[in-house]
Amino acid sequence: NALVNMYVRCESLKDAQKMFDEMAVRSLISWTTMIAAYSRHGHGMLALKFFRQMQQENVKPDEIAFTSILPACAGSEGLALGKLLHAHIIDRGFESDLIVGNALVNMYGKCGCIDDARLIFDKMPKREMVSWSSMIAAYAQHGNGKEALAIFHQMQRGGVIPDEVTVTAVLNACNHAGLLDEGLFYFYSMVKEFSITPVLVHYNCMVDILGRAGLLDEAVDFIIKMPFQPDAVVWTTLLGSCRIHGCVDHGKCAAEYALQLDPQSDSAYVVLSNIYAAA
Repeated sequence: NALVNMYVRCESLKDAQKMFDEMAVRSLISWTTMIAAYSRHGHGMLALKFFRQMQQENVKPDEIAFTSILPACAGSEGLALGKLLHAHIIDRGFESDLIVGNALVNMYGKCGCIDDARLIFDKMPKREMVSWSSMIAAYAQHGNGKEALAIFHQMQRGGVIPDEVTVTAVLNACNHAGLLDEGLFYFYSMVKEFSITPVLVHYNCMVDILGRAGLLDEAVDFIIKMPFQPDAVVWTTLLGSCRIHGCVDHGKCAAEYALQLDPQSDSAYVVLSNIYAAA
C-alpha cells in the first residue's frame, strides 16, 4: 500500500498500477488509493472500472472510497451511476457524513441536477467551506447567478468567512448571469472585507465579466493594471469577448499576446479568423 501511494504521489500511475497488480492481497486502502488516483487525474472510466472490480471482490467501500469515486461521475454521462452510488451511500448510512455530502453536492451540481444538489445541501447536518463553495459553483455553472449569491449571503449570515475558492465561485456566478455591478463589488470586496489577495483566476473572471458586458476598453485596462503577468488564458478570454462583440482591433491584439504565450493555441487562430469573417 505504501509503495502504491508513493507512486501515486509522484504521479507515476503506470508504476502504481504495476505495483497494485502484483499485490497478493489487496485491502480497501489499496483499492481506494487507485480509485482516487485515476479519478483525480481525469481517468474517470478507469476509476469506475476499479470501483466495480472492488465490489466484485466483495470489498465494501467506506466513506473515503465513495468520495473518491463520485467525482468520476461528474457530467451527464455519469449521472445514472452517480445516483446508483448515492443509493449505496444511503444503504451504508453515509449520507450524513460531511465529506460524502460535499462530494454528492459537487457530483449532482456538475451533472446539472441542481435541485438534487440543493436537496443534499439542505439536508446536511453540518456544512464547511467546501459545502458552500460547491453549492455556489453548482448554481454558477448553470447560470443561476441570483441563487448562487443568495447562498453566498446565507453563508455570510452564518458567520462563515469565504476563501479564495468561494470568491471564485461567486465571480463565476456573476459572470454567467451577466451581473456586472455585483462582480465588481465582490472583486473589490476580496481585500477590503475578506482579506483575500486576488490571484490570476480572479482577474480572469473580471476580464470575462467586463468583456461579456461589452466593456472591452475597461477589460484591456484591467489586464494592463494586473499586478502580475497575464497568461494566455486571460488574453484568450478577452479574445472570446471580442468575437462576441465583433471588435477587430482588440481581438487582433489579444490574439497576438495569446499566441506569444502559447504558440500552439489553435483556438486563438480560429477565434480571430471568425472575428475577421464577421467584420
